[in-house]
Amino acid sequence: MRKLFLSLFVLTLLFGAQSIVCAQGGAKQGPKINRDADVESDSMHNLEVARHYFKLRKAYVAALQRCEEIIAANPAFSRIDEVLYMAGESSLSLSEGKGKQKPSLYVIHEGDAKRTLKPNEFRDLARDYFSQLVNSYPQSSFRGEAELALQALGGPKPKSSGQ
Repeated sequence: MRKLFLSLFVLTLLFGAQSIVCAQGGAKQGPKINRDADVESDSMHNLEVARHYFKLRKAYVAALQRCEEIIAANPAFSRIDEVLYMAGESSLSLSEGKGKQKPSLYVIHEGDAKRTLKPNEFRDLARDYFSQLVNSYPQSSFRGEAELALQALGGPKPKSSGQ
């Protein structure tokens, strides 16, 4: 009788331990992030529009503005790495005077005053976006291209506590 109970106990322990081990198998994927479906959908629409401006129209001011809108409204967007990459590439293109839109169309507001960015400021902005991508999203498929761009811009900025 003792052997029977001991055998059942050992079998229960073995099968119970196996289910515990299997339950931990999904830990590699990281925590699940709850995203607002409406905000996610809105961000995806803005990303598609930004892609259109960036790739087809070469309208880098419009692409950058759409990307900044996504970054401000939804920093937990599922494709934020692509948004940061496109914002960096758009800024870099504007610093070189590329595209169909003049860089002077990009206006920032400082209090009541409005001003445009100079080429070196666009380069700094590109470096900020690429650095945030490299530092915050190491698994991103855009990381390699961002690192190449950062080499030409002086390397990534150190990771700040705000990112």
